[in-house]
Amino acid sequence: MIGDWLAQTPALLAAILVVFVPGVLALWGVGLRGLALLAAAPVFGVAVVGVTALVFGALGIPWSPLSWGGAALVLVVVAWVLGRLFGNRLPPAESRGATWILPVALAIGALFGIWRLAAYISDPTALSQTNDAVFHMNAVRFALETADASSLHINAVIGGRSFYPAAWHGVVSLVVMLTGSQITVAVNMLTLVIGAFIWPLGIAWLTKQITGSITISAYAAVFSGAMQAFPLLMFQWGVLFPNALSTALIPAGIAIVMSLPRWNRNTDRVRAGFRTLLLVLLVMAALLLSQPAALLPWAAICAVWLTFHLLGGSSGVSRRVAIISVVATWVALVGVWAYLAQGTSGSHWGPFRGKLEAVLDVILNGQVTLPFAYGVSVLMLLGLVVAVRRASYRWFVVAWLGISGLYVLVAAVGNPFIREHVLGAWYADPYRIAALAPIVVIPLAAIGFDAIVRWAARLWRGTATPPKASVVSAIALIVAVLGMLVLVLLRSVAMPQYMDRTFELDSRYAADPERFGYLDPDERALLESLGEYVPEGERVIGNPGTGSGFGYVLSGYDVFPRTWSPPNTEDWALIGESLRDAAEDPDVCDALETYGSPQYVLDFGPGEERAGRWLMPGMTDFAEQDGFELVAERGDASLWRITACAE
Repeated sequence: MIGDWLAQTPALLAAILVVFVPGVLALWGVGLRGLALLAAAPVFGVAVVGVTALVFGALGIPWSPLSWGGAALVLVVVAWVLGRLFGNRLPPAESRGATWILPVALAIGALFGIWRLAAYISDPTALSQTNDAVFHMNAVRFALETADASSLHINAVIGGRSFYPAAWHGVVSLVVMLTGSQITVAVNMLTLVIGAFIWPLGIAWLTKQITGSITISAYAAVFSGAMQAFPLLMFQWGVLFPNALSTALIPAGIAIVMSLPRWNRNTDRVRAGFRTLLLVLLVMAALLLSQPAALLPWAAICAVWLTFHLLGGSSGVSRRVAIISVVATWVALVGVWAYLAQGTSGSHWGPFRGKLEAVLDVILNGQVTLPFAYGVSVLMLLGLVVAVRRASYRWFVVAWLGISGLYVLVAAVGNPFIREHVLGAWYADPYRIAALAPIVVIPLAAIGFDAIVRWAARLWRGTATPPKASVVSAIALIVAVLGMLVLVLLRSVAMPQYMDRTFELDSRYAADPERFGYLDPDERALLESLGEYVPEGERVIGNPGTGSGFGYVLSGYDVFPRTWSPPNTEDWALIGESLRDAAEDPDVCDALETYGSPQYVLDFGPGEERAGRWLMPGMTDFAEQDGFELVAERGDASLWRITACAE
């Protein structure tokens, strides 16, 4: 298994290159260094992919590593020019703690992240056997074939014409083009980059901005993978690849905003305002083109921080200006929130917990019926006590209350206005909102752990052999690592099904359709080999509820439908019910014409009636029927030529 993953190192490095390198080069030019540079780099890198793909799509410029690289180089040069105009680096914050501990902790956090995600995925070529994966992976294939990864065009993979955030799809497509790897491999390597690199760096920088402590930020890096709610849950439920990317960017986005007062301290107002505008727009572009809903928690947490910063008297602005700025910020947030909530298809899920149950979920971090995270929760509660007592941390307590309240609303409140207008940006999906909790929980847990370490160190210093600070840091780091080892090795990561209070013990990447997934190995092998049997340009149809929807991404051939759900039309209903009788029913041939008169059909069984699956008895058992010729088969999976409608 380890060898299989190591063999995909080129794809992993390509994903790191696309996500990190443009940002490192550009943000170095504008004055970022150290942790801030590495944590903010993905924000720039993702924004570059999303924006350039959008522009290239509008101008008709093909999407490729060359065009992306050229645009990234231009933007890096622009960043360096702006850096010279602004004229100052981000001053290093006053930091407490040994400098060696942070890089060590980040490396440990990355290893834990890779370990947990790779163990769940199991095989680097595996695909997520989930509904949304069908669309996302087919969209990557579409971007590659059309040389267009624009957020205004990616929805055309299923015949749509609306905006759909495509930064994630753009990154994956670049990894495929740079390395020649399978799409599934590129997807899984980007998953590792999101969960093991972007997320730990961002959460560590956010914690450092909150506390000013290198040591506490190091603890946050080690604990970054402690909660199942993020990043793992976003690769279990859905699968929500764009949400995972956008959520991982939120901590760094908050930290960028928090760094602005220090950065602008010795800069005139015009330059300071210009820098602030550009950096805020940069974060907004990265989040909006990854998954727009992420803009709301980012903006809300930033608004809380700004309120405390301006009204706390340390900002240097007059009380009147501070009040006007705070009011304007919150009014703008309400407006953006309302707009994004109405920009989706509304609430798709109802409440599932009592109010007290939902509050308990928050306190013990058992959102969406995840097993309670007792260890993390104890540290979080201790961190809350410390934060309440320390004035500079109190704003983050309010941020925790806000994110926690959002979960209580989605879990326990059925009011239609709340579900549509407050939670609508997330489709009132509790899994997406639960994934926000670690943004506020992990820094608080790190603060709580630091309080325990300080208490133990004070006791030790009262003995005959008081320790050195470096020894205390080393021992504390070892204890944190041992705690994470227990979590990673012993804690279950079963996927919760909160609606019926059950858990899926097997990975959703497992090729076992009897338990959850779509494709078994024979079905996948047949889809991957369609090029051996189907002439180029011909359309193949199948029951998407049996996994045929993955045919396009796995073969490059036009397998329809390209989503997990069938078309909601009378013609398709007739095909699903009666295709096998096409030789006797001319109406079936007329229905097929609606979908381009496909000449081939996949038989992966009749399907079944359950969530995300459809029973289509007319799309199976062709062996004894007139008008069908067997073309290929793998186990119980088969491909048939439709001759019943031939003229």
